[in-house]
Amino acid sequence: MKEIQSVDVNSNIETTFNNQSNGIEMEPTVEELATLEHILDRIPLTVWSIIFCEMCEGFASTGTYQIMQNYIQFPEPTLNNTQAGALDLGQQTATALTLSYSTLCFLSPIAAGIIADQFWGRYRTLVVASVIYVLGLIILVTTSIPASLKNGIGLPGLICGMITMGIATGGFKTASGPLMAEQYTRTKPVIKEIKGKKKIVDPKITIQSLFNWLCCAYSLGTLVSMIILTIVERYHSFWLAYLIPLGIFPASLIVLFITRQRYIRVPPTQSMLVHVFRVTYIALTNRWRLGKQQNKKHWLDYAKETVEMEHRNQFIDDFKETLHACRLFVFFPFFWICYNQISGNLTSQAAQMNTGSIPNDIFGCITPLFVLIFAPIFDKIICPTLRRCNIEFGSVKQITCGFFAAALGIGYTAIVQHLIYSAEPNFNYETEPCLTCQTFNNINVAWQLPSHIFLAISETLTYISGQDYAFTKAPATMKSIVMSVFLATAAVGGVFNIALIPVNIDPKLVWMYTSIAIVTFVIAIIFYILFRKDDVQILPISDLKRRSSVLSIR
Repeated sequence: MKEIQSVDVNSNIETTFNNQSNGIEMEPTVEELATLEHILDRIPLTVWSIIFCEMCEGFASTGTYQIMQNYIQFPEPTLNNTQAGALDLGQQTATALTLSYSTLCFLSPIAAGIIADQFWGRYRTLVVASVIYVLGLIILVTTSIPASLKNGIGLPGLICGMITMGIATGGFKTASGPLMAEQYTRTKPVIKEIKGKKKIVDPKITIQSLFNWLCCAYSLGTLVSMIILTIVERYHSFWLAYLIPLGIFPASLIVLFITRQRYIRVPPTQSMLVHVFRVTYIALTNRWRLGKQQNKKHWLDYAKETVEMEHRNQFIDDFKETLHACRLFVFFPFFWICYNQISGNLTSQAAQMNTGSIPNDIFGCITPLFVLIFAPIFDKIICPTLRRCNIEFGSVKQITCGFFAAALGIGYTAIVQHLIYSAEPNFNYETEPCLTCQTFNNINVAWQLPSHIFLAISETLTYISGQDYAFTKAPATMKSIVMSVFLATAAVGGVFNIALIPVNIDPKLVWMYTSIAIVTFVIAIIFYILFRKDDVQILPISDLKRRSSVLSIR
């Protein structure tokens, strides 16, 4: 028996050697997966085109969103008050409107996902969303010119523009990430020899890198637009600031048109979201009608005998796996509660500080700037170094650290707000400054810097890892659903932020920030306790079979 096993091993080694010599890609064994270095695969050209489109969308969406707070909150500038503004509706109304717009941007992907999956496909959805977005920018520009503001069209035009761009953003968000990931077709790790050394080309870390690049591109567009648009709104006008994205964003349409023949397009089928809603309704109805049954281990099993569709049981099993992956997203709204402070309350907070000749809302660009710095550092240095040292720093640990960073950022923001309330001449702003008085307190805006740094670290660890987790953990048929659920958590976070509007006013802001920080810190601890085992990689069935064969040979 031992002699036969020895022959099998030699035969396997010889076959492997011949296959590698002939350029045939070989799947690694369990031992090779554990010992060889994992590297990124080559990124296709179509992926870079989508990344460019994401940069254009980041320029348009975040830039216009960032200056909306000033546009709504403050009056038009005068000789004594150079603070940029237009509608003069106050901080609470401004925060409520911008948060409602943000919520729409993250709810609309659910409907857009159904359209993309069942009718149009992701490429066409992306193109149509881009066209609608251009229409929204046109509305925003034409209703923010001085003549429109004088005739009272500014607020209705802003709301129409928000609705139009919010719907378009949903189409863009639901299509861009999955379409990009579909362009990368490798699904299993393979061995590749580079400079005489065997290395493993790993699709998992390649997908993670793709989303890192997508996030970096979005942050780059965000950073550039925040710098340009905030300066233009301060020293010229809002209509010109909105006109610049209108000139930049159509570049994404041009790129999508030029590369249209190169894309891998998965044809639309019946929407998984529609099936999910139907299966959920039937399962809950049957569970209520039949009561608990011993042969039903999961509540979704109650739909298996009733639902009429091809591959019914497989779909329900995939749905179970999706729910198991999505349970982690229950905690993500707390990240968004913290992150949403950047373009709203932190902008208003900067207006209460001495910014010199710099626009108060330009400081929002610090967060995307540090995301651009931190994302490559984590992707190219920290994570590979930890992998080489056999230290697991998986998605759950990254997300946990991101929650802690968000809690520290908002906690520090509470300290800064306390310093503002302690400074002259307006102290805690219980009384509005007069028109000719100094509107800011004597404290430098540089105190805000750590808040933005902590939130940038949080975005890098939480948002990117969340997208990576959503795509890699989901079954092939459920990726759009998981991405939609992931984006919907931002909408839930926006709703929570809207619920905080009554305390989103001076002098209650210190306690609001402190409460958010404490809750987020506790959530980070609970999150890690509940999901720490999810970072343990479960080998696929093929790898388990391979492990069994290797053990039998040994």
